[in-house]
Amino acid sequence: MIFVNVVKKLLKNNFEVIKFLFIFLLIVLDYLSKKIIFIAVDLNAFIYITSFFDITHIHNYGISFGLLSGLYAAWVFIIISLLITIFITFMYLQAKNNLEKWGLVFIIAGGLSNIADRAINGFVIDFIYFHYEEFYWPAFNFADIYISIGIIIIVIKILYDFQNRILNK
Repeated sequence: MIFVNVVKKLLKNNFEVIKFLFIFLLIVLDYLSKKIIFIAVDLNAFIYITSFFDITHIHNYGISFGLLSGLYAAWVFIIISLLITIFITFMYLQAKNNLEKWGLVFIIAGGLSNIADRAINGFVIDFIYFHYEEFYWPAFNFADIYISIGIIIIVIKILYDFQNRILNK
């Protein structure tokens, strides 16, 4: 019943419908990219793209950067991720600023994408792999990019508000 009320509130006007459809589009894009990698790239294989970028196929059984991998069952991460995503959805519903709402939209899309991936596979597929000489950044996926974009948008909003408070003193 709570879910139905949340969806009704989200769809109260056309602008909210656009954001809802945008979340759906981002989830589909993430799902398709992971499906292509799953089919086309062997597990733990690397496809050289440039001197600093590879496409790979890694199964992430943990959280960000593989942390806590193998320590907990997939359902534990699914439940925790769902609770966080529900909390962020309530933050979205309470947000008054459109920039903040867009940041939360990106975070929700990324969270739901990785939750779906983990629910379907028991792990998250990571495939974007950056490196420079002997320095390697952990592999990630589009959902992780969505979350990062959302966080950047919210940080920009916070800095903008902070600057306005300082200038208006």
